[in-house]
Amino acid sequence: KQWYQRRVRAGGTGSGMGSYVLERLNDRFPKKLIQTYSVFPQTAEASDVVVQPYNSLLTLKRLTQSADCVVVLDNTALNRIASERLKIPNPTLDQINQLVSTIMAASTTTLRYPGYMNNDLIGLIASLIPTPRLHFLMTGYTPLTLDHKISNVRKTTVLDVMRRLLQPKNIMVSTPKDRRHNHCYVSILNIIQGEVDPTQVHKSLQRIRERKLANFIPWGPASIQVALSKKSPYIQTAHRVSGLMLANHTSISSLFSKTLQQYDRLKARGAFLEQFKKEKMFSESLDEFDNAREVVQQLIDEYQAATQVDYKMYSGVPQESTKSAE
Repeated sequence: KQWYQRRVRAGGTGSGMGSYVLERLNDRFPKKLIQTYSVFPQTAEASDVVVQPYNSLLTLKRLTQSADCVVVLDNTALNRIASERLKIPNPTLDQINQLVSTIMAASTTTLRYPGYMNNDLIGLIASLIPTPRLHFLMTGYTPLTLDHKISNVRKTTVLDVMRRLLQPKNIMVSTPKDRRHNHCYVSILNIIQGEVDPTQVHKSLQRIRERKLANFIPWGPASIQVALSKKSPYIQTAHRVSGLMLANHTSISSLFSKTLQQYDRLKARGAFLEQFKKEKMFSESLDEFDNAREVVQQLIDEYQAATQVDYKMYSGVPQESTKSAE
């Protein structure tokens, strides 16, 4: 019923080969849902891949047009969580990958241990993605663990877990505050693992609503969806309850804006374009870059428009879609 893909967005293999496979899957199986787990590169540091801005832009176009759901993981946030939350001075690649695998495992737990709800990908993402282009999701997880060592969490009640999931320090994407736009949640799905009383979930949602811990879009329902799931019988954990948040938040557009800024700086100097001109796609012109930039800019514009009460009247130019309306 669906395809899953994990890829890194900056290097040649993760961006180039990953995009090629994504497009081929979309062309060959247009009726199937495609969900990707995409690791975005660190933006604050200079990359050892000099053409990273070009690769990132081209990949982001494919993620916008060929994927149905993109779970975004940001290397900047992953390293921050490892160093600040897990107290690891210099996190290794293996330790960062453990955080990524934890998110992937938790996000598919309702599919692997099915219940009466959210037991397929359609049911999982239907409430998260209101329009085709707004399909980039943030994640949060608590309690954060690594190498079977639990972080400093005093309690693991349902309310504590759901409250911590909304805290920026537990979000796997770094998005700076944007004073120009009132960024807000489009939708939230919390997957709660463990032995949980449904009445605790109801009380927790009521408390969160009373405290106004989450700011939602003005044109849609302001609600947090909750899916209850069993814990893996093969992994022993020190906590009774754990939670994963899958959230569609308009501030993710700032991550895409950084990609455009880095691309514009590099393209303005005409740097490192000779290697691309050797490839068939770019041999005659570099129009593919201009087209990719336009697609990403339209994505940013739509996320920013989603913060407004009149978003339903948004008249942005629609992207070409290879998916059927069914």
